[in-house]
Amino acid sequence: MEPTLRWLAQLPAPKTTPLQNVARCVLGSFMVVAGTGHLTFVRRDFQAQVPDFVPMNKDNVVLISGVVEIGLGLALLALKGKNRVRMGIGLAAFYAAIFPGNIHQYTDHISAFNLDTDGKRLARLFGQPVLIGLALWSTGALKALRKK
Repeated sequence: MEPTLRWLAQLPAPKTTPLQNVARCVLGSFMVVAGTGHLTFVRRDFQAQVPDFVPMNKDNVVLISGVVEIGLGLALLALKGKNRVRMGIGLAAFYAAIFPGNIHQYTDHISAFNLDTDGKRLARLFGQPVLIGLALWSTGALKALRKK
């Protein structure tokens, strides 16, 4: 294992509460639906979020990120113990990585996903940290990171 990631393997696997498990299942299901949307019914809206500085075709970025989201969602639903903690950290990192797309939508005044005003787009920016926190909390990763 890469030395910089060795700490991940040493994280404990805290027991999660029923509420955390429900939240994790909802989040995992949301990811599968969102990923499916990347591949099908909201593909154009997702393309509008890809910042111009990304050095790939926007449709390819949307397709790849859709497959990744489906994989993350299914893993979130299926994994247990330490793997669930790692998945929470991975999902939080994914949410952080796609945050520039939300910023791009706001700064460039792009209407997509019924976010047709700057106020709505700005409000969405505050949702991303909530998703990051939910990914960490619902998987027990937050507790594991505190113990570390």
